[in-house]
Amino acid sequence: MKTKLTGLLAGTAMFALSATSAMAEDLVIFWAEWDPANYLQELVNDYTEETGVSVTVETTPWPDFQTKTFAELNARGDAYDMVVGDSQWLGAASTGGHYVDLTEWYAQHGVKDIMTPATVTYYAEYPKGSGTYWSVPLEGDANGWAYRKDWFEDPAEMAAFKEKYGYDLGVPKDFNQLIDIAEFFHRPDDNRYGVALYTQTAYDAMAMGVEQTIFTWGGDLGDYATNQVDGILNSPQNVEALEAYRKLYTFTPPNWTQAFFLENNQAFTEGLVALNMNYFAFFPALANSAINPHAANTGYFANPPGPNGDHHAALGGQGVSIIEYSRNKDEAFKFLEWFIRDDVQKKWAELGGYTAHAGTLSSPEFLNATPYNKAFAESMEIVKDFWANPQFADMLFQMNDRLHPYITTGEGSAKESLDALAEDWNKTLGNN
Repeated sequence: MKTKLTGLLAGTAMFALSATSAMAEDLVIFWAEWDPANYLQELVNDYTEETGVSVTVETTPWPDFQTKTFAELNARGDAYDMVVGDSQWLGAASTGGHYVDLTEWYAQHGVKDIMTPATVTYYAEYPKGSGTYWSVPLEGDANGWAYRKDWFEDPAEMAAFKEKYGYDLGVPKDFNQLIDIAEFFHRPDDNRYGVALYTQTAYDAMAMGVEQTIFTWGGDLGDYATNQVDGILNSPQNVEALEAYRKLYTFTPPNWTQAFFLENNQAFTEGLVALNMNYFAFFPALANSAINPHAANTGYFANPPGPNGDHHAALGGQGVSIIEYSRNKDEAFKFLEWFIRDDVQKKWAELGGYTAHAGTLSSPEFLNATPYNKAFAESMEIVKDFWANPQFADMLFQMNDRLHPYITTGEGSAKESLDALAEDWNKTLGNN
């Protein structure tokens, strides 16, 4: 009897160990709650069919995403095997020991030759220029523009614009032309406004709009290698860029003080604005006639060059990283190897994900698949990003606090606002 019981217990233990091992192969990817996460779940079902390994994309609402992620990371938790994290997290997550170093794996699989260079730099590399990589570009994104083609192509509007500004109305060739167009279509008495612009300060919305304009003016946020901000953040070109963003703001709808992607798209679909700045991830809604009654008359373009020819767009999107505390790192590496395959990247783009895969982005099939894909592909060649150092969160909210009053109410001056922000950042970076 004892022998039989011992055998039974041993058999049960072996079964439990086997079941645990099988379960250990299953992967959980953590991301924010939005359509691309749904597309990713559909994509990874193919991986399950090929390998038998279940992959679950677990999501949480955007406002909770960063907090919930870092709570799990700081607790050294193993609830997730991978996370599709913001590019700004790279410094905090890598120096905190939370992400697995992918540098050797990058070299083995030629990832830098597979993904577009800018996306590798901003989604994966930290410190910048170090050649050390912590993620694989997954959801490419950037700030772009949608516009009302029917308004632009109306003969009467075209004639009036030409008379006022001396050049033809059309997709702006530079940022100053974009400002002219916003001014031209701004007609509050007719319930028509020039532009929907990012102003929300809850996270990075306004900062992305402002930094894009700064990059477009040939400026920068600082020297990331030395942490210098004086004379860079508050440079003359940055003052001009902030003044340009403030001027654009004066052509927004009323009470446009906390607007992000939802408000911008809503203003556009309701026929209120001529121009809509938004991440490309939110343009599929504008191409859907069930959501946007003006879908057939909606055009798209990449952020135009600045007055001196500098051409940049603010980076959005995320890279996927393996979490150091995962019990399934080997399987996670296998998943990443599968994800960067040409056929998988093609499928990812077809589902609605924004690929950073160079071959897919340049293919005629991709470029002609949607009315915004050409502008997206162009944008992914010119993206630049916010600081990705461990102090990024403090710096981001300091930027919001210092610049929002000037942009939305004209309080103070652009120079005073940037000087004050430079003082804040110097303290945060330990420069004082």
